[in-house]
Amino acid sequence: MSRKNYYSVLSVARDATTKQLKDRFRALAREKHPDRFSAAEKPAAEEAFQAIAEAFNILSDPVRRRQHDEELDRPEPQRYDPLQAAKVFISRGLKAYRERSFLEAASNFNRAVEINPHSAQAWHQLALTAIEEEHWLPKSREAIERAMALEPEQVAHIKLAGRIYEKSGMAAKAREHYLRARTLGADDSAVQQALGRLGGAGSESSPGGDTPAKKQGFSRLFRKT
Repeated sequence: MSRKNYYSVLSVARDATTKQLKDRFRALAREKHPDRFSAAEKPAAEEAFQAIAEAFNILSDPVRRRQHDEELDRPEPQRYDPLQAAKVFISRGLKAYRERSFLEAASNFNRAVEINPHSAQAWHQLALTAIEEEHWLPKSREAIERAMALEPEQVAHIKLAGRIYEKSGMAAKAREHYLRARTLGADDSAVQQALGRLGGAGSESSPGGDTPAKKQGFSRLFRKT
């Protein structure tokens, strides 16, 4: 709710003198007095007259006027915007990633997806960061799947999925995503090299192998989203 500005109520400047305030109040009181209005208009007129009287009473008192001025000068509290908050965490995560502070980056991207689970960018960046640590690969796979669900035709997501599945030892799924990326136009050297490495491989090794200590560290960083 916006603040009440008594200067606006009286239509006077903030540096109005005491005499100017009195003159303005008298003029408005004559103009807005409820007795000048019909029975149907009187309730609204009485409300307007009370607002004028309240404004004059505040501004004609030096102490209360100073308090009102301080209130007007005080910045209004900003309304919490979850989308903007998520962008802040993404920005922090990108900075940490560039500095190779992967734990800090992953923490920021994870906060971003908690706040805004509809941000494909945040999920992509979380997946890209989590691939840097082998025991984070389950989260990396989850994150890239979320990104692709939000933007199914985004080639960058699909290429990254191929990379993540390849690193996870899931050759068939990796090849599937690299081929799909190529179909969608990503016929670049990275995709060709990946397909060359995978060749005709179709078997998938187990994506498990996390030690209890690694799983514990993983669960501390990533809460369920």
